[in-house]
Amino acid sequence: MAQEIERKFLVKGDGWKTRNRSSYRQGYLSTEPERIVRVRTVDQKGFLTIKGKTVGMTRQEFEYEIPLDEARELLENFCLKPLLEKTRYRVPFEKVVFEVDEFHGENKGLIVAEIELENENQEIPIPDWLGKEVTDDPRYYNSNLVTNPYRNFRS
Repeated sequence: MAQEIERKFLVKGDGWKTRNRSSYRQGYLSTEPERIVRVRTVDQKGFLTIKGKTVGMTRQEFEYEIPLDEARELLENFCLKPLLEKTRYRVPFEKVVFEVDEFHGENKGLIVAEIELENENQEIPIPDWLGKEVTDDPRYYNSNLVTNPYRNFRS
């Protein structure tokens, strides 16, 4: 069974910026917590991802590469709007790699770092550019940023 275990943090400053980045566009066919179905393009590749309900930091996840033209058609014609657009940076730190998402459009100004874990008790190094942990805050789930963009809850 495929599982995703991750922690999520807000990001401060720009000490994390790297040249190792990709452009993402993603949309959702379903945002129900029990079955999230996402379509995404990453640079010139397409993906379909199905995620189960999150329990703690863990959930089932299945991801499949699909033809780019089909991913684009699904994004434009079937996914909830607005689509999420972001730049993802892969940021090595000590012996781990953080994925930092800098959002655009309706979620501009939001920068979130995620790290995938081998288990929920895995200890990770904390770089000084990590801010508040938001792992348990559903407002920061990508699927929720479609219906409640960051600009609506920024303080």
